[in-house]
Amino acid sequence: MAGDCQEVQIFAAIKLSMKKHNFSAGPAILPQEVLSQASDAVRELDGSGLSLIEISHRSKEFIAIMEEACALALELSGLENTNYRAIFLQGGASTQFLMAAYNLLDTKAGYINTGSWSDKAIKEAKLFGEVVELASSKSANYNHIPKDYAVTNDLDYVHLTTNNTIFGTQFHDIPVLSAPLVADMSSDIFSRPFDYNKFGLFYAGAQKNLGPAGTTLVIANMDLLGKVPRKVPSMMDYSLMIAKESMFNTPPVFAVYTAMLNMRWIKAQGGLDAVGQINAEKAQQLYQEIDRNTAFTGFAAPDDRSQMNATFNLTDTNTAQRFDALWNEAGISGLKGHRSVGGYRASIYNALPLESVQLLVEVMKEFERTL
Repeated sequence: MAGDCQEVQIFAAIKLSMKKHNFSAGPAILPQEVLSQASDAVRELDGSGLSLIEISHRSKEFIAIMEEACALALELSGLENTNYRAIFLQGGASTQFLMAAYNLLDTKAGYINTGSWSDKAIKEAKLFGEVVELASSKSANYNHIPKDYAVTNDLDYVHLTTNNTIFGTQFHDIPVLSAPLVADMSSDIFSRPFDYNKFGLFYAGAQKNLGPAGTTLVIANMDLLGKVPRKVPSMMDYSLMIAKESMFNTPPVFAVYTAMLNMRWIKAQGGLDAVGQINAEKAQQLYQEIDRNTAFTGFAAPDDRSQMNATFNLTDTNTAQRFDALWNEAGISGLKGHRSVGGYRASIYNALPLESVQLLVEVMKEFERTL
């Protein structure tokens, strides 16, 4: 009885600790201090007398912002002072499905299909050359990462999606392959220590773990570029965008600035080592409850579960209305699963506090007690 009272007290305290507990898959949660700093800059940037969204993107103020954002991206990746370059572009990861193939696919590329976004990337790449689907978990509704695949020596590159937001799976070990590796890292970039040297090129739509919607980070090894014989349109040309330092056309100034603030925040937390430890703890506590609680069942294969997006279902779907009422009452937002999976998806990105995960766990326990 005493234990139950203590849990109720914890439940109430956490519930009151913030306005909403944001488990949205994206656009996603950002640190409160980043939101505050970005809001201040929209009103006035660093005492300049102008708003961030009024200044020229050619001004010395914004050039300094872009330079710092690119430098921080390389620093967090461990790729500073290398042949890699960072750029911020528009169009989201969906444009990168096209752009990567435009710049890199000459004759044949291999794709590992682990979800809807991989499937879309394959569709775009087929416009430019032969695409070999090296492995797929589609027949199992993408509930795991396929392990058995062979890479031939005639591939221009191999593409994978490191984390699958919809289905809640993640590559925990990045394969070392004979072909250059290209990765969509939209939902787990800068969420854990990582050997980014394994990639020839990687990209991330900002709105899942890096910053607000509106910009996309691309980091490329220069040795990989400029090898396809086709003429690439200016807006699709990585080499041109790198040469113009992300300034070929007007960049999304607010999104780049806020991503820069967010990378400063990651660095201030202790970098990827510290952030990764906290993310691992959040995931461990949530998955432990999913596995313990008789009211729930996990969707993704345990060995391939994502640290960023935990997907789970009710064992009895007839109880959904009661569970939904409970987590809504607790101030939890964005918990509904994608229509491809159903059930629930808790996105536990860098900025989500451990306390929010603890609240969700208490809600799940409370729900089980009411059955």
